Amino acid sequence: MDHKLMNDYEKADIFMKAHKLKQAGKNKEASALIRTTPLPAYLAKFAKKYLGTEALIQMEWNMAEAEAEFGSDWLNQENI
Repeated sequence: MDHKLMNDYEKADIFMKAHKLKQAGKNKEASALIRTTPLPAYLAKFAKKYLGTEALIQMEWNMAEAEAEFGSDWLNQENI
């Protein structure tokens, strides 16, 4: 998966495309597309704490914002 930071316009474009997919009944595709947008770092940290590292990895979110804030190895660090 490509973990890249995105500006608001890139995120909005993805959300619009996902909305169109959902309207077409393509819910799985829409969900997968949404997960290509970076999960905000605070939500990634929350999910890691309460759901666990493995669950967070299995969700397959773009973790670029968390990596930018916490470092590339943040999932393996216990203090984050």
